[in-house]
Amino acid sequence: MKGTDSGETIMSKRIAPPVPLGSYPPSDVRFLLKDLSNVSLELGTAEREKAIQSGVSYSEMLPVEYQPTEPYIALFQETLRHSAVKVAQAVAVVSELIVSRRGTDHTVLVSLARAGTPIGVLIKRYIAERYGVDLPHYSISIIRGKGMDENAILYMLQQHGMDANLQFIDGWTGKGAITQVLIESCADFYKKYGIALNDDLAVLADPGSCSQTFGTRADYLIPSACLNSTVSGLISRTVLREDLIGPEEFHGAKFYREWLDSDLSNVFIEAITPHFASVTADAAAIAAGMLKAPPEITWQGMRDVQSIQETFGIDNINLVKPGVGETTRVLLRRVPWKILVDTMDNPNLRHILLLAEERGVPVEVYPGLTYSCCGIIQPLKGGESD
Repeated sequence: MKGTDSGETIMSKRIAPPVPLGSYPPSDVRFLLKDLSNVSLELGTAEREKAIQSGVSYSEMLPVEYQPTEPYIALFQETLRHSAVKVAQAVAVVSELIVSRRGTDHTVLVSLARAGTPIGVLIKRYIAERYGVDLPHYSISIIRGKGMDENAILYMLQQHGMDANLQFIDGWTGKGAITQVLIESCADFYKKYGIALNDDLAVLADPGSCSQTFGTRADYLIPSACLNSTVSGLISRTVLREDLIGPEEFHGAKFYREWLDSDLSNVFIEAITPHFASVTADAAAIAAGMLKAPPEITWQGMRDVQSIQETFGIDNINLVKPGVGETTRVLLRRVPWKILVDTMDNPNLRHILLLAEERGVPVEVYPGLTYSCCGIIQPLKGGESD
């Protein structure tokens, strides 16, 4: 339902216009984020972990960005070469599903910053190549515990009309926490404005089994999960603090312009796109099969996490981060306790094992794991993680 009164209310909202951000060409994506590049927000890993587990939102500060070693960059490049076709096919499957379900007339691609951004760029590129349609693509902030950036949603509706069909995009699912935040945010937006947003989250990989629009449910290494800003348009994690973000402004982020010489964001994109033509036929067939017999959403990943909680006596579910992507994040910017793996010879885990060795984090085999791996954050006494 999209009532006239709601439309008038949305159109009358004054939203600060976006500024150019990021290292992607503007034709690939527009970041709906306030530039906080000149604000000191970074905390050391231990200090940040203590703050998070004492109840401070992770969105109120930034981690110090991991500067990858030469062996780690070499591993990224090797992984990218070996997985380019696999990633291209997953992108194609997701894109075919989006076009089949939503069409192209009023569809707007909305990536969740920052892991969703490179995937959104690839989906935009695929749809342009396959269907000859240049869909608008934005990247916006969503924060666990605080929700989606409402001003960004309002801005997109102002730009593209009340009939804009927003397709949310992320890189992968872990235990489904961001999926839940998106569902709740869309419900809140409907209550406030009477406009129903589609809360379907399209992802490249859905090992958590909590999405209906995905390229694969295998928990494999998406190369863009290996790095942070240098594969996501040089954009930091998103920030939301009342002293920095006004009521008519977007959530904030930093643009790390000083790292342009080491940026791999467009290298990643250009390694995948040449394979689109060769995977289109197979991807279309896979997507057709998924449309005919939709895969069940089981939230199996969440049950895995609950089992790990019981096994290791972990009270706070937010300390358990399942899947290759989330485990990588634990090793790059949290204080890890241990890493669980399905098997030590899983080829998807080479960068995980390298990072664990660099940081001196123990790795244990956990039989029967749905995911390839799971990172467990070190619990601090008396603290609760965001």
